[in-house]
Parts: sequence; structure tokens; C-alpha cells
Amino acid sequence: VQLQASGGGLVQAGGSLSLSCTASGGIFSRSAMGWFRQAPGKERECVASINWSGGSTRYADSVKGRFTISRDNAKKTVYLQMNTLKPEDTAVYYCATTYRAMGWVPDEYDYWGQGTLVTVSS
Repeated sequence: VQLQASGGGLVQAGGSLSLSCTASGGIFSRSAMGWFRQAPGKERECVASINWSGGSTRYADSVKGRFTISRDNAKKTVYLQMNTLKPEDTAVYYCATTYRAMGWVPDEYDYWGQGTLVTVSS
């Protein structure tokens, strides 16, 4: 399984960005997906996860109401819409996939994308 993340960039506080992650190989439509981020000096944390159908999602408290995870199984793509961005959202964002029903911690995920940098200026 290979995951290709894109969509990162530089945005001012209060702005929006949309990340995409496209999978190749594996059975995307039966895999749960997650978006993680890692800021310098901090541990990698999950910000959002979604089950195989898109019917179940979970968000970190820090992004609830601002971020939305979604997926298009026909396009083998998972999205992360990020609104009202804050400087503390600055991090490298990674997508990951798991054959579990849902995942939250990094050890529960089987494959990772290469990461895309999101920088939010104040």
C-alpha cells in the first residue's frame, strides 16, 4: 500500500486548507484511515480518523468543529478539510491506513504517507 498526501502549504491564521491522501494498492474501501500531525519536538498525534464507509469519524478535541475528515472510496482518497486554522496547527501532517475497524494511536496503523507540511502564520 502506498499513500500520497498533498495540499499542505502556508496560510494565515483563520484561513483554510484542504489535504488529500490517495492510496494505491491494498483494499482502500475496507480500510480505516487517519490523519496525524507532528510538530517539532512533539509526539505524533491523531487529529482525525474515519472508518471504511465514512459512517464513523473521530476527532481530537483540539480540532473539533474546525477540521472535517471525509473519504471517497471510488477515488481511493481521504480528505482533511481544515478551517479556522491556528498557529498551533502548524505541523507535518501524515495520512495513514489500518486494517482495523478504526484506529487512533500510531501503533494501530499499518501504512503511512510521506507527510505534508502545514504552516499557519499569526
